[in-house]
Amino acid sequence: MADAPKLTAGETAKVAWYVARMCKRGIAGETVYQGDLEKKVDRVIDRARARAEKNAKK
Repeated sequence: MADAPKLTAGETAKVAWYVARMCKRGIAGETVYQGDLEKKVDRVIDRARARAEKNAKK
């Protein structure tokens, strides 16, 4: 994630929460679906990237 934007405290907390939930599901088994949580993490990072680009234009 070399091109990952700087996350706010709230975004960091959300990503940490989603990763913790993914770990918990991983413990439940390898076949457990985690795509929904991965999409949520991607959305948080995409919003942070958009915010960083918007702020860079100013």
